[in-house]
Amino acid sequence: MKKMSKITFIALLTLILSATFIQAQKFGYLNSSQLLAELPSVREADSQLEVYQKQLISAGENMVKQFQANLEAYNKDVNEGVLSQIQMKDRETKLATEQQNIQNYEIEVQQKITKKREELYQPILDKVRNAVTELGTSEGYTMIFDSSAGAILHANDSENVMDKVKAKLGL
Repeated sequence: MKKMSKITFIALLTLILSATFIQAQKFGYLNSSQLLAELPSVREADSQLEVYQKQLISAGENMVKQFQANLEAYNKDVNEGVLSQIQMKDRETKLATEQQNIQNYEIEVQQKITKKREELYQPILDKVRNAVTELGTSEGYTMIFDSSAGAILHANDSENVMDKVKAKLGL
């Protein structure tokens, strides 16, 4: 009987210590998508990216207009019979090169836009990450979850750290 009570006592003590440890942990969450949408620096970055994208697209549209004009001129000359076989082949080669250049430019535009987006957003994301880390450290959070990533099944609103992160960011 004495053995049974020692085991029961140890189990009870372990349970109490585990419960105390679990209660000592502090968890928080925020919605990073909502936070980023509210940051003026994100709106400014979006605006800069849009201007940049329009410039690149405008140059591409000019290339397409030139190609279409050259294609129409070629078709007109072919229909009028003013081109020799050698001239037709030469113009077809030039048109194919123009078309390939347009396709290459489209790929280049996507790469440039992606690179520009990363350049504009990385400092903002770093600032937010630092604010969350500072908050977590200074206020003793064990973990802060991002609810926009779907990592939370349930969260108590009393642990929403959105306002505190905004305050760290000066919002």
